[in-house]
Amino acid sequence: MSAPLFLVESLPTGSSFTLDGPEGHHAATVQRLRAGEALILADGRGGTARAEVTAVGRGSVEVAVLSVAEEPSADPRLVVVQGIAKGDRGELAVQAMTEVGVDEIVPWAASRSVAQWRGDRGAKARDKWAATAREAAKQARRSWLPAVAGDPDCSTKQVAARLAGAAAAFVLHEEATERLTVAELPASGEVVLVVGPEGGVSDAELAVFRAAGAVPVRLGTEVLRTSTAGVAALSVLATRLGRW
Repeated sequence: MSAPLFLVESLPTGSSFTLDGPEGHHAATVQRLRAGEALILADGRGGTARAEVTAVGRGSVEVAVLSVAEEPSADPRLVVVQGIAKGDRGELAVQAMTEVGVDEIVPWAASRSVAQWRGDRGAKARDKWAATAREAAKQARRSWLPAVAGDPDCSTKQVAARLAGAAAAFVLHEEATERLTVAELPASGEVVLVVGPEGGVSDAELAVFRAAGAVPVRLGTEVLRTSTAGVAALSVLATRLGRW
């Protein structure tokens, strides 16, 4: 099994380091690491440090830093505009998309979104998406944390502006004739993919996105849930772009 990953504000600059706080508690109390075991420290911005536990305290671990590395940011960059879904479906989508390598998730207040993010409730919901992405990134041993956009969400107009500035933009739509498996992809820049909520993308929204330069695409003959469509599309893109 690969070494567990823990997130830190900044990488160690010396040969030793104390992992404390919530991450130290998780390492010492939940995972029960012991002296001699390996772990990875990551700053969420591409930096990682491979280390070995030298001592375990109460809610903290002491480590010896063995090596430090920097992973460049991904290019092309994969961005998913995720229609806000009800219940835990949005969080399930965020978790799965993070595990397969999404670089940014944009919560979209679609016209057919049952759940509405308003006021404090919206801020808490967005924070929950960010926390879900953080934990999924740790599980997947990712050195880069995916960004979660929105304040707390994005409007259709804001999404259209993002699509217009992308190197390639796609909208998953069950009536599309072009398949994502053969759509033209750029060598660099942002690839932005729109995934609708439970009720899908409305005709008016699709027209706005088309006008911004987005291409409607489909994955196959099946109609996927909003919680699985994004991860399926990312799997296609990751394979085609040589990430997998």
